[in-house]
Amino acid sequence: MIEEQPGFTSSEYLFTSRWLGIRGFSMHYLDEGTGFPVVMFHGNPTWSFFYRNLVKTLAPRYRCIVPDHIGCGLSDKPQRYPYNLKTHIDNAEFLLDSLGIERCHLVVHDWGGAIGMGLAVRNPDRIAGMVVMNTAAFRSRHLPWRLAVCKLPVFGEILIRQFNLFVQGARYMATTQRGGLKGETRRGLLFPYDSFRNRVAVYRFVRDIPMHPFHPSYRVLTEIERKLPLLNEKPVQLLWGKQDFVFCTRFLDRWQEFFPEAKVAVLDRAGHYLLEDEPEQTSEIIESFFDEREDD
Repeated sequence: MIEEQPGFTSSEYLFTSRWLGIRGFSMHYLDEGTGFPVVMFHGNPTWSFFYRNLVKTLAPRYRCIVPDHIGCGLSDKPQRYPYNLKTHIDNAEFLLDSLGIERCHLVVHDWGGAIGMGLAVRNPDRIAGMVVMNTAAFRSRHLPWRLAVCKLPVFGEILIRQFNLFVQGARYMATTQRGGLKGETRRGLLFPYDSFRNRVAVYRFVRDIPMHPFHPSYRVLTEIERKLPLLNEKPVQLLWGKQDFVFCTRFLDRWQEFFPEAKVAVLDRAGHYLLEDEPEQTSEIIESFFDEREDD
């Protein structure tokens, strides 16, 4: 019997909620299906809801594990917490250790790229294959002005936490759908971030973008970048929404430098939220990629 989500019900998200205690707080995650594990890491300001269609596609043959980072989705949202890249990687590793996941595929998007790759370079033997979507796990000087404004102390926090401009703006700017995301998709993506307190991690993720060597997460990101070659023999699918104004195709080009043998699929009509813009096509590409690994 499917359990009902506490405070959230949707015909698009009929999954069983699970929680894991980490540092005195609860991390929410999905654990759907059976078979070889596929672990999916979301970005900001999304949550496990973003992967709902992919989970439905893969769960008949794969075990789909999809956490909400602390501060996101249905996880706890502590106001005083080390919301930084290292902590998110530590939490991801703790989750897999707790579930006894010795080997898995990864699917990463947005901040999930740095988090997932941070996990992967710590123990490359744990990773069987990777799907990388509109993300980065390396240093870049590229920061659109819309993100730069949100990083500003005080002013950025007011925009994001008081006026909810980051979450609301994403439903227009992160998609190519005319008029922005609507209906159950809009409701699902906005649901966890309905108050000043509940938007704490949305702001802290933006603040944690390391643009200079003095930033606390810069060293962590640099170390991930340095170790990415440890993964260059892994099967990799690069899947890119071409209309993304943040992670434009220059990021895709950089990924190809790290993984020259990767399979590449560029979706011309998709934006940053490519799983929303092209749900059937993205699910088909990812499922096909993992099915090929099963045949190896």
